[in-house]
Amino acid sequence: MRRFDPAAFAPPLRVPLLTAGPVVLRPFEADDLSLVRLAAVDPVIPSITSVPRGYDGDEGRAFIERQYRRSAEGDGFSFVIAPASDPGHGVGSIGLWLEEIESGRATIGYWIVKDARGRGFAGHALRGLVAFAFGELAIPRLQLFIEPWNIASVKTAISAGFLREALLRDFERIDGEQHDAECYARLYADWAPPG
Repeated sequence: MRRFDPAAFAPPLRVPLLTAGPVVLRPFEADDLSLVRLAAVDPVIPSITSVPRGYDGDEGRAFIERQYRRSAEGDGFSFVIAPASDPGHGVGSIGLWLEEIESGRATIGYWIVKDARGRGFAGHALRGLVAFAFGELAIPRLQLFIEPWNIASVKTAISAGFLREALLRDFERIDGEQHDAECYARLYADWAPPG
């Protein structure tokens, strides 16, 4: 087993290209404005992420610039999820956020645009990010916070080996109101590398 070293997360971070079955996880590019546009008009994605609600080109470019800054400033790794057969065509995003890395914890968040849902993209992406976070970075604990109504995301988390730990009441603020979230976690100590 690798040893966890918080000093390894000093900025700037390099967002790698990862392959996870039929998907790739890659850094955001300027050409990903169409992905941001699709996410911005989704009824849910802007409520639970930093994707701007509605869409205009300036806000889309600002969102992509924020993804670059997150790695440059050491806040985390922000990836586009794309089919391996067409890596330029983003279908979603997944991030590994490091706000609590000094305590050995990282948080993962992900979303898939409506037309690409139900095809397993999120599950492959999550398993790929887990392999990176544990295999390359040896982060002791990965956690997800999922809205209780989001059954598809719960199934994705469970398929990637995450276990439900708790219901966190009034944990997050969405559209000006407090909402519950379920905490799911996976530990490096319980992980076996693939293969």
